Amino acid sequence: MRITSCICPVLVCLCFVQRCYGAAHHGSIKVTRNQTKHIEGETEVHHRPKRGWVWNQFFVLEEHMGPDPQYVGKLHSNSDKGDGSVKYILTGEGAGTIFIIDDTTGDIHSTKSLDREQKTHYVLHAQAIDRRTNKPLEPESEFIIKVQDINDNAPKFTDGPYIVTVPEMSEMGTSVLQVTATDADDPTYGNSARVVYSILQGQPYFSVDPKTGVIRTALHNMDREAREHYSVVIQAKDMAGQVGGLSGSTTVNITLTDVNDNPPRFPQKHYQLYVPESAQVGSAVGKIKANDADTGSNADMKYTIINGDGSGVFSISTDKETREGILSLKKPLNYEKKKSYTLNIEGANTHLDFRFSHLGPFKDVTMLKVIVGDVDEPPLFTMPSYVMEVYENAKIGTPVGTVTAHDPDAANSLVRYFIDHNTEEDSYFTIDASTGTIKTAKIFDREETPWYNITVAASEIDNPRLVSHVPVGVRILDVNDNPPELARDYDIVVCENTKPGQVIQTITATDKDNSANGARFHFSLDEGLSLNPNFTLRNNEDNTASILTRRRRYSRTTQDIYYLPVLISDGGVPPLSSSSTLTIRVCACERDGRVRTCHAEAFLSSAGLSTGALIAILLCVVILLAIVVLFITLRRSKKEPLIISEEDVRENVVTYDDEGGGEEDTEAFDITALRNPSAAEELKYRRDVRPEVKPLSRHHPSSSLDSTDVQEFIKQRLAEADLDPSVPPYDSLQTYAYEGHRSEAGSISSLDSATTHSDQDYNYLGDWGPEFKKLAELYGEIESERTT
Repeated sequence: MRITSCICPVLVCLCFVQRCYGAAHHGSIKVTRNQTKHIEGETEVHHRPKRGWVWNQFFVLEEHMGPDPQYVGKLHSNSDKGDGSVKYILTGEGAGTIFIIDDTTGDIHSTKSLDREQKTHYVLHAQAIDRRTNKPLEPESEFIIKVQDINDNAPKFTDGPYIVTVPEMSEMGTSVLQVTATDADDPTYGNSARVVYSILQGQPYFSVDPKTGVIRTALHNMDREAREHYSVVIQAKDMAGQVGGLSGSTTVNITLTDVNDNPPRFPQKHYQLYVPESAQVGSAVGKIKANDADTGSNADMKYTIINGDGSGVFSISTDKETREGILSLKKPLNYEKKKSYTLNIEGANTHLDFRFSHLGPFKDVTMLKVIVGDVDEPPLFTMPSYVMEVYENAKIGTPVGTVTAHDPDAANSLVRYFIDHNTEEDSYFTIDASTGTIKTAKIFDREETPWYNITVAASEIDNPRLVSHVPVGVRILDVNDNPPELARDYDIVVCENTKPGQVIQTITATDKDNSANGARFHFSLDEGLSLNPNFTLRNNEDNTASILTRRRRYSRTTQDIYYLPVLISDGGVPPLSSSSTLTIRVCACERDGRVRTCHAEAFLSSAGLSTGALIAILLCVVILLAIVVLFITLRRSKKEPLIISEEDVRENVVTYDDEGGGEEDTEAFDITALRNPSAAEELKYRRDVRPEVKPLSRHHPSSSLDSTDVQEFIKQRLAEADLDPSVPPYDSLQTYAYEGHRSEAGSISSLDSATTHSDQDYNYLGDWGPEFKKLAELYGEIESERTT
């Protein structure tokens, strides 16, 4: 960095002193070590080092700009006799580049301009050796070259420029802001970094503390309304402000913030406002404003009417954006009754600062006179709206009602009435232009349109342009001209196992007429028909009726649909009635009353099997039959003996699978043998082996079987089985079942029960659960067929 011309004499003196006194004055000699490095080849010797070979530090001025290298100091050894035998060596930071040494004289010079702000000091090492032997004459010594500071950096404000605010009317000495300047010079050496502050611009309004840099107000009651913005220039100078010091400056922009120190004021004490009498209620008729020198919320105000004869006719509100008072009309004006009003209006601040209450009061009052203007007004109806009534089916020209209007002006002109016919509803009525009587123009049907809204207009005959309108509502009164009907199409279901007197459906009715002409319904069966043996109807006296059963059981196979005519009448004058027919379907139901099916289908279908399932079952049966036929055919074509060889001792198992068809299968086999042993067939022999001994039964005549009891019959069969030599050597089981003769109780078998008749009631089977559903249906069908 270049040194300014103002400090050149100081630097010249410093350089002169340095060059005259040499190294003795650049370094301070101190004994800092009590041990030296041993010389190569010799044992280490502990001794006090020579005072002439100990340096602590040298000094060199920064920013040297001379043509020659700057002299730093001199190294000297007591072993140096001046004959050039001693060689001085310099190592360390900057050695050879920044710092050079004369190896003969030991003089150290700086070859470059140094900047203390970049590096404050350098650490180097010095050594003296014998030039001939290159052996150390002195131990290596460490020293420091410090860069001595000069005032080459001016103070700087790193955060400037500044923007700050302070409330107006603040006390003198109020702190505004503290500014701080920094100086890069060495604060420990001289006054190069000692900064003082002063104000260059902004007096006499503000001041600054020379040491701390705190800016304060310098005047009392600084008014924002007089001046709002200030630009203050602050200077920071080093060298404690002395001549030759460097300086820097910054700008501080100070704005005075507003406080509520100004009350509102109306520009005038008297105002006058013209308002025509035709002004609409609720509309704004005028504005008024009080001025306030403050800003923001300090200028907010509220307007009120404090007294006057027009306080009940007019109202005032405050526009927050424009801070104006908006005068509105609360009641209609009438020039013929009152021609002027007087209002006293007050404007007051809403946010007060009690520190400045002595500057108040913060409100102002003005007087407003309202002049009512005369206007030729349109006719005025006596009512704001009308409601009229007329019966439906009334003849055309029937009077509905009358509207009345008059001219409110003093002239009291005649009024003409008319209907604009702007809508379709207006075409249903006519009006007498002179009397205002409204009449029907069409025949009405209340069930189509129960209400009509029309608009009637009135105008002065002398001035047809002045027209006023009034809404008229016409209610169409009801006449009993619609018979009652069923509320909906009912889907009535009766279960096959329904008991007599059970309610299967509750029906209701509707009537298009008003409740006064038919809300009371009466239900009955058609008296012109014979008594219905299946169903009956009960009128519940609450506009509903219940359908009840009269039979014990119903069969959908016999009849699945019934029709029941019902007669419904209303309570209007005159009463009207209508007849409707209910359709009742017979359905199979679950135990809890849920409908299972309502179609007269086969029982197999009612059990829940679909057509696809039936086809699959039939297909399986056909396949099984084909397999059986194929098996029988193969068996007949080739038969093999059951016993292949006497030597074959293996136990062969022959399986015969024949499953009966149950109790209903009476044709699969003859069961008479089970009933009477006498009906048993003769003993049949095996076809594959010829019997050697005939069974004992051959020796007894067949007539003897009639006298043989069961015990003897079984013994006989047992003996035949034991004595038959052709019986295979396998275990076999023969079963004989016999019921016996002459039982007084008779047969307990159910095989022939289907052919007998019984008076027993099988309805209880339906209560046994879903397991007995099929059985209940079978006996239910039998009972139904017998009843039919």
